[in-house]
Amino acid sequence: MGSFKENVKETFLGLSESAQERWTDFTQFLQETWPVLLLLLAILMAFWWYADPPPPRHIGLAIGSPGSSSELLGKRYAEYFARKGITLELITTKGAQENIDRLVDRNDSLQVAFVQAGVVHTAGISGIQSLGAIDYDPIWFFYRGPELKGKDFQSADSKYKYFLSKKISIGVQGSGSYAQATKIFKLSGNEPGAGFVNLQEDQAVKAILKGEIDGVFIVDSINSPNVQALLNDPNLHIVTWARADAYIKLIPYLHLLDVPQGSFNLKRDFPSSDMKLLATTTNLLIDERVHPAMQYLFLEAAREINGKASFFAARGEFPSFKNIMFPESPVALHYEKNSYPFLVAYLPFWLAELVNRLIFILLPFLIISYPLLQALPGYRTRRMQNKINRLYSDLKSFEQDLLTNFDLSQRDEYLKKLNLLEYQALNIKVSRRLTGEYYALRTSIDYVRSCLNRGTQPYQFEEAPIIY
Repeated sequence: MGSFKENVKETFLGLSESAQERWTDFTQFLQETWPVLLLLLAILMAFWWYADPPPPRHIGLAIGSPGSSSELLGKRYAEYFARKGITLELITTKGAQENIDRLVDRNDSLQVAFVQAGVVHTAGISGIQSLGAIDYDPIWFFYRGPELKGKDFQSADSKYKYFLSKKISIGVQGSGSYAQATKIFKLSGNEPGAGFVNLQEDQAVKAILKGEIDGVFIVDSINSPNVQALLNDPNLHIVTWARADAYIKLIPYLHLLDVPQGSFNLKRDFPSSDMKLLATTTNLLIDERVHPAMQYLFLEAAREINGKASFFAARGEFPSFKNIMFPESPVALHYEKNSYPFLVAYLPFWLAELVNRLIFILLPFLIISYPLLQALPGYRTRRMQNKINRLYSDLKSFEQDLLTNFDLSQRDEYLKKLNLLEYQALNIKVSRRLTGEYYALRTSIDYVRSCLNRGTQPYQFEEAPIIY
């Protein structure tokens, strides 16, 4: 019985020999079956390419009305996609309702849109999925005149009625501003006043800055040029939502944002006291048929662009998958748990996507095809047997030629031909099952060589003279 060290050494030696034998068998298998493998792979890739085509190089994104933060955000997304070799076309629309209608329409080429939460009723709408919320959209109500305090808005019979007789823009029908404004007014026990107007956001901003209207209801990011223009006008005030907690209880998709005193403009001390803003969110909605790779790219763009800290959002807060409008995309669910494919960090998007797809098709193909072809009845055995039989046939033809045209002076040439035949036999790789036939072939070659080397040639028979 050997020592422990010797036993371990023998064990590892046995494992090494076994692994080497397996590898040799596998490489031999590839050498023997590569034509069949290539054919099967070509068929499989053709089917795969047809069933799951590569991602497009062009895609459209609806960004809403001009001058909004969505337009600025869309431009940043377009720059990100351009770095990945994809053209992102920015499409302006009248607002969220048009975006939803176009996503639902299967004949419309639009596949992705920025849409504010709460703008449309999601019941009965199919074919749309969410890639998550990507930003806060505060609900701003700017007005002219004396500044009103939060307590003035705490009952149905309140200062809301002050605005009902004023000229207030609440956005065009179908827009996020219109949807949020009418919902909040109705929830407070009021209907939009007779003097309310429906202006595009950029038109409404120009109108209130010129004093043509008394107020504007606008739902947009703080980075929006429209919102910034209103914040920078010292003659305008913002309605503070004193009962904000009640609103977010009654309207689940709303969020509550705290604005400390002076945070908009410290020099002006604006706002003059701490205030609360209601906010909805911008959602990234897609047609469910969008290619998975494009969905991953949108999610990664959202993480890079919207995931940074901002005035209202903490770092990493977006993209968010809480309280989203539509069912979450399966790709978004996967991204939420596993993040983005590893290869994209090191390869161009199109190449990383191709490699990623090939890995998922080639590995299963090899795992399935190897044992399958190995299990084909007599496939490998027939291939090896055919090689042996061909050399037997060459050997037999060689002997037949010797019987017919034997020339003793050409014996060295005959031996060279036999050496070549034996060299070809040595290069045949056979399984253990055919080892006997393999060595029988080499023995037969050696037998013919022995016949040529002996003094009396069996291939040249001379009849003895007859003696009478």
